Amino acid sequence: MNKPVATAGGPGDGGRILDEPLTEALSRRYLAYALSTITDRALPDVRDGLKPVQRRLLYAMYRMRLNPEGGTKKCAKVVGDVMGQFHPHGDQSIYDALVRLAQDFAQRYPLIDGQGNFGNIDGDNAAAMRYTECRLTEAAALLLDGLDEDAVDFRSTYDEEDEEPVVLPAGFPNLLANGSAGIAVGMATSIPPHNAAELIDACLIMLDKPSATTADLMVAVRGPDFPTGGVIVEPAVSLHETYETGRGGVRLRARWENEDQGRGVYRIIVTEIPYQVKKAELIEQLADLIETKRAPLLGDVRDESAEDVRVVIEPKSRNIPPEALMDSLFRLSDLEVRFPVNMNVLDASATPGVMGLKRLLRAFLDHRRDVVVRRARFRLGKIEARLHILDGLLIAYLNLDEVIRIVRYEEDPKARLIEAFALSEIQADAILNTRLRQLARLEEMEIRREHADLAEERDGLTKLLESEKQQWRLVGIGLRDVRKILGPDTVVGKRRSQFADAPVIDASVAIEALVAREPITVILSERGWIRAAKGRVEDPSELKFKEGDKLGFLVTAETTDKLLIFASDGRFFTLACDKLPSARGAGEPVRLMLDLEDRVDIVDVFAHKPGRKRVLASKAGYGFVMPEDEAVSFRRAGKQVLNGEALVSLEAAGDHLAVIGDNGKLLIFPLDELPEMPRGKGVKLQSYREGGLRDATVFKAEDGASWTDTAGRTRVWTEWREWLGKRASAGRLAPKGFPASKRFRPK
Repeated sequence: MNKPVATAGGPGDGGRILDEPLTEALSRRYLAYALSTITDRALPDVRDGLKPVQRRLLYAMYRMRLNPEGGTKKCAKVVGDVMGQFHPHGDQSIYDALVRLAQDFAQRYPLIDGQGNFGNIDGDNAAAMRYTECRLTEAAALLLDGLDEDAVDFRSTYDEEDEEPVVLPAGFPNLLANGSAGIAVGMATSIPPHNAAELIDACLIMLDKPSATTADLMVAVRGPDFPTGGVIVEPAVSLHETYETGRGGVRLRARWENEDQGRGVYRIIVTEIPYQVKKAELIEQLADLIETKRAPLLGDVRDESAEDVRVVIEPKSRNIPPEALMDSLFRLSDLEVRFPVNMNVLDASATPGVMGLKRLLRAFLDHRRDVVVRRARFRLGKIEARLHILDGLLIAYLNLDEVIRIVRYEEDPKARLIEAFALSEIQADAILNTRLRQLARLEEMEIRREHADLAEERDGLTKLLESEKQQWRLVGIGLRDVRKILGPDTVVGKRRSQFADAPVIDASVAIEALVAREPITVILSERGWIRAAKGRVEDPSELKFKEGDKLGFLVTAETTDKLLIFASDGRFFTLACDKLPSARGAGEPVRLMLDLEDRVDIVDVFAHKPGRKRVLASKAGYGFVMPEDEAVSFRRAGKQVLNGEALVSLEAAGDHLAVIGDNGKLLIFPLDELPEMPRGKGVKLQSYREGGLRDATVFKAEDGASWTDTAGRTRVWTEWREWLGKRASAGRLAPKGFPASKRFRPK
């Protein structure tokens, strides 16, 4: 690699020019920018869950004494102090971060108590910073508790004129409690909010059982807890994988209730919407679905919200089940969202990485133990300093007359006290600063009492610093105290998001409810013209067709049915019967309604019946049993079901199958020898030396077999058992009297 070479420059270039390849210069500078974005802007710290701008805001407000019990100050002053002392960026970005920390619909536990217009769930912006005021919340005070007790490290600010904390003491797991989101260079983070009490319970589980698994922790933490509530419909198995790996997603739905209006009329009231969904945009989205007719079940939507969310949704018909209406809207709108989870954070060494639930809580607990130890050392230092002074004062009380004499008559009483009683300068100063009124007997007793109490506390702290077990015990005590403040019995700590299973609902049933159920007769001509006549066609001979055309298929159905068309290339096509052209004319070409080529023939047409099964067979003599539900598809291109040239489509209403080939040989075998498949080639039905399958029929053994001749007469075949054989065998020649067309029914 070529190293940059510094050369002397002219008077206008600063006297220094670096001669280096452009690619190296760009890559080095972009890498520095990327690292700065990752570590100083986009990713939160795993210990306190804050980004630098958020931490600086809280610290600046802490120094301004904007405590929860105190008064508020203008946000402009806070932003100015943060920008001038800690955060060398634009004031608007700082104010945006402040506003978000104050929004109760954005933060599960708001860290700033805002007064004024801080935006709303509709997506409206906050008022200008000169109009709004703020102070810290009780949750923020928990994060800052211990900051003045050497609980964390400090570093120099950007101008090296002051110091700022590297991380906050963090009295509760704020990273998971409030969540975080950010986009850096080459990586991003997305962490959903959780319930603080549940997180603390999980921490206590880890303290009691360090080897606890993710499944053990999920006994306490079932899933996220979003500030806007909603219903989580993500399966528990998926949530476990998300918490195990740190990556995944959470399906979140709006909470709704059915409001009965009487006489079968109802309306849906949405009371909670998914997290980070702007209500005004959601209303526009639902209105657009009505206008573009993409939501056939939705009749009207309006926003009746005041302080609480209240979105009114009305169905298009009272016959539509409420569950079907909401299920369709969940699919089409932001009434259901999938919150992405990518728990990418900075660890204690500022290294980014994706962590699971257990690692995140372990990092928090390790930080809390470090805070406990540092605060104990700080307190121990204070106690030892105080005891040192008290020891000097007790010496003075024991030698009070001599001390008074020295102070009164010696020219340098401080030096004389140090020499006479082996005192330190600090002790001598404390004695000299003692007032006469403090020389009373009661004061001496108070000092001795204070000395004894501090000595006892010192011994306890010394044992604490020597015992890791006691340190973890103190971490647990602190967490239990925090749980009383943020617990489920408090207003802020009550769980807002609930869990439920997403029901499987057939929306097509609801769409059918919009269609009046009426009997029709579907008429399909040989040339492919289709139409639907109301009622039943009693005499097909009276039907009229275009010149040279005639009847191909006549199907009785209802307007709510689905019409299935089986083509010779093995595809099934589906048409809604209520959408078929009227029978007033000749109808419309079915090949224009479907992607059906002219070379492809129509094998069968029938009305779909859910749960029914059919026997499908190809010209080559292969077949299988197919659930009829597998054939339904409203795609113009249809659904490929049978591989090969399709020939037979029969309702599987029997227990035996009779097949006959072009060679005139007939074979009968039990129907259960055919596999049930959604699609494929099937198994061999009958063997042929030449030719292939000609026809087939299904019958019940107890009813016997039969065929229909060209005159429409049905002949009962009592000797059919003589043709029973093994599937895929050749069979025997058809019985005498069997139609010369070698078909069980006229084509």
